[in-house]
Amino acid sequence: MRYIQKGEYGVPPSTSIDENDPLFVQAIARAMQVLSTFHDASKPLTLNEIAAAGGMGKSAAQRVVHTLRQLGYVQRDADDRGYVPGIRILDHTRDYLRLNPLVARASPVLMELRRSVRERVDLSLRDGLRLIYAARLQSKRETFFATLVGQSVPIYCTSGGRAVMAHMSDDEVDEIIERSERREITPKTITDPQAIRAKVQEAREAGYALALEEVLQGEIAIATALLSPEGRPLGAIHIAGSLSEWDAESFCRRFAPLAGEAAGVINRF
Repeated sequence: MRYIQKGEYGVPPSTSIDENDPLFVQAIARAMQVLSTFHDASKPLTLNEIAAAGGMGKSAAQRVVHTLRQLGYVQRDADDRGYVPGIRILDHTRDYLRLNPLVARASPVLMELRRSVRERVDLSLRDGLRLIYAARLQSKRETFFATLVGQSVPIYCTSGGRAVMAHMSDDEVDEIIERSERREITPKTITDPQAIRAKVQEAREAGYALALEEVLQGEIAIATALLSPEGRPLGAIHIAGSLSEWDAESFCRRFAPLAGEAAGVINRF
């Protein structure tokens, strides 16, 4: 059993592969492995780079890439320097977002929250040791990095992750901490296990979680958890601002009640 290609920040997706499963289709897995090689890419990939990142021979990678090109899921980049994902990938992103009931019921609430706070509002969903952004409503000052649906961040050092862990047992929190890579993304990233546990406890007591410059320098973010009918954490609502405009106390006082109210509305559906 092994994990597929790592995602943002080296966080592995939660889905593991059991190649001994009699229903497992190796050819489909190879195609997904090729598509996954683009997760951490900062430029078009050559066939050799795809083969190396995908853990397969060049001839196997060539066959998979050729098939995916025929189907529109991989294409040559505009300057013919290598391969990039094809436009048909976006069809599946749309399908996921429109058919996910949590995203569907959260969307109008998030838009109203964004109008009220005038700062960035995000919706993230949990996938193992990471959160994946499913909605990002921008503020007046954003970089390209902070606008992308599908961007993922670790649970251990983010406001959304701590909001999620606040609704887990101590044993579950310890398991996440133990399995996480816990590297410093910025100089302010908290990686010490005991310090992470303390932040989770703070979130339990406050009803929201706070992170200061742990993923993006200069950013302050708070989050509240989104829960299943059984009370299990599914993801989080985030409100993010700039430390050039806000201090932590003022930001939390202004926005924590609004984030909590929005999460409560979504959780009651």
